[in-house]
Amino acid sequence: MTNYKIYQAGDFISTDSRLEVVNPYTEDAFAKTYLAGSEELEGAIQKGQAAERAMKELSSHRRYKALMEVSEGIAGRRQALAESLARQAAKPMKYALGEVDRARQGFIIAAEESKRLPRESLSLDWTGKGEQREGLVRAFPVGLVAGIAPFNFPMNLAVHKIAPALAAGNPIILKPARSTPLSVLELAEIIDQTDLPQGALSVLPMDRQAGNQLVTDPRIKMLSFTGSPSVGWKMKQQAGRKKVSLELGGNAGVIISPSADLEDAVQKAVFGSFAYSGQVCIHTQRIFVHRELFESFTSRFIEQVQQLQPGDPLNEGTDISVLIDRENADRVAEWVEEARNQGARVLTGGKKQAGYYAPTVLTRTQPGMKVCAQEIFGPVVTLEPFDDFSQAVDQVNNSDYGLQAGVFTNNLKEINRAYENLDVGGVIINHVPTFRVDHMPYGGVKQSGFGREGIKYAIREMTEPKLLVTNTHTG
Repeated sequence: MTNYKIYQAGDFISTDSRLEVVNPYTEDAFAKTYLAGSEELEGAIQKGQAAERAMKELSSHRRYKALMEVSEGIAGRRQALAESLARQAAKPMKYALGEVDRARQGFIIAAEESKRLPRESLSLDWTGKGEQREGLVRAFPVGLVAGIAPFNFPMNLAVHKIAPALAAGNPIILKPARSTPLSVLELAEIIDQTDLPQGALSVLPMDRQAGNQLVTDPRIKMLSFTGSPSVGWKMKQQAGRKKVSLELGGNAGVIISPSADLEDAVQKAVFGSFAYSGQVCIHTQRIFVHRELFESFTSRFIEQVQQLQPGDPLNEGTDISVLIDRENADRVAEWVEEARNQGARVLTGGKKQAGYYAPTVLTRTQPGMKVCAQEIFGPVVTLEPFDDFSQAVDQVNNSDYGLQAGVFTNNLKEINRAYENLDVGGVIINHVPTFRVDHMPYGGVKQSGFGREGIKYAIREMTEPKLLVTNTHTG
């Protein structure tokens, strides 16, 4: 069993509290690490605070150099990092390799953005009082940041907190999910090889008491959390005066209009619905198809779903594997069975074996069913017909969530109507809402979150603007 020490502000340490990491596919523990308690967190906070000035004073070229070195380090360990990720999270290798590549790209983007942190000059002489005055606004780092990352993208979603924090000049303490802590500890090994100031990064899986302190401690100036709405909004209430950014998931909708390329829509919808068993914040969960296409779309969609290959995530040919644990597989099965009892029809799937839940397609659902109204975070999608595009927009909006939506159409009026009227953080045309590249703004409305990620936009969240007013009079 491989042993991983946790990373406290430049030092790899162990504690008395051992944490075993289980492969969800084999259900065997294959590695061990440690949980940090209040003592270890206190050390990380103190060292992080001590590093604030050094991080703030780092020149752009030194930040750029360090971030690019991390990107190169990830590239050099690509295969090993992907295999580790597949073992921890039961993520098929095709998706694990993609996540590692995205993590590498995230550091490249952060390196570039570190050279152009937000700043602007202002003309102040719009009124008489401002004559012979001009302003400069620069973004300054907020200080010590706390990041909390989920299990489903344990490397890349951690990178979306670590990379912009470092690019902005902030030290950061990152708490990974207990079920998938190894990817960020492996990343810490790479970052430790740079010349960033000691204290710039800590990676600490934590016990409950330390995790609560991470949220409430006033010495931490910002909290960036990705996870469930119930936890995220509670953290926001507990966070005090610190800045908060929340990415809380959703039950993303897709609209397929008569002008759509049907084959393209089917192929992308299968990916959006079942990539990583639906354990994706922007998982395609609800698909609304124009009635004249509904029968044709449904038959082709089910045909492709039934071709997905289940199996060991370490096998290159595996498309779909077990969920993160049996508890979540049981929950998905319970929700599907509840929908079936309430009148929904199962078109394919609907079966569970241990931690594996078969790719499932439902129809004749109602908006109040859990499979529609809540975030299922599993390999389940609903298909329903619509007659009018505005009706479809209303159906997508009939949700407590609003992260992203996908619209398949080649009608400019429908594109504009969707963009103007969908209550979401992002509208993706001719692709599923599962689409994301790492430099675009990413976040949602309603229960889906607060603030934006995406490297440049996270940097804005992690900095504070400061104004300088100068006298331009030369007489």
